Amino acid sequence: MKELITYIAKALVDKPEEVKVTEVEGDQTSVLELKVAKEDLGKVIGKQGRTARAMRTLLSAASAKIRKRTVLEIVED
Repeated sequence: MKELITYIAKALVDKPEEVKVTEVEGDQTSVLELKVAKEDLGKVIGKQGRTARAMRTLLSAASAKIRKRTVLEIVED
């Protein structure tokens, strides 16, 4: 899941070297924290949050396949 979000985020931003995804795993749920450069935050979130919602949809579809819930948090530095 971490690789999926990293790949998508790096494709969207201007500074792909500043994309960092950390994973906090629990028993039934994983939390992915996505950090990008401040000026790329808008690109990752998108208009009215559409890009972020699309990333979360892809993530939930992929995590349903492995029967584990995964949550995406976009963290601002």
